[in-house]
Amino acid sequence: MDLLADYRRATMFFEAGDPTGAARLLEPIIEAEPGNSSVRQLLARAYFQSAQLTRAEEQLRELVDRDPSDHYAHHVLGRTLERMNRPADALRHLRIAAAMHSTNTDYATALKRVESRIGR
Repeated sequence: MDLLADYRRATMFFEAGDPTGAARLLEPIIEAEPGNSSVRQLLARAYFQSAQLTRAEEQLRELVDRDPSDHYAHHVLGRTLERMNRPADALRHLRIAAAMHSTNTDYATALKRVESRIGR
């Protein structure tokens, strides 16, 4: 198995709009290299894009646990929880992401949307 070639193919699948195909290629890579954050992040995004939200949450929680300063993982975890209709859980991660990267308008927009949804 050529992990680098599979990762590149997965990236192409993801960018071409086939997140399910990308996930199929990424899953064995994560099994072989569980500490590879880049692969785990792309796998989480592929799960998010293909509405496999529980799987996305698992991957994102692993990223956040390993690196609590990963603002992007917090943001995508917050968005995932929001899509799962868990706005109170999402709020914490969206606040962390927005605080770490205050100039990112996507982070601020997601935070405001969830805050208004739960009345804060």
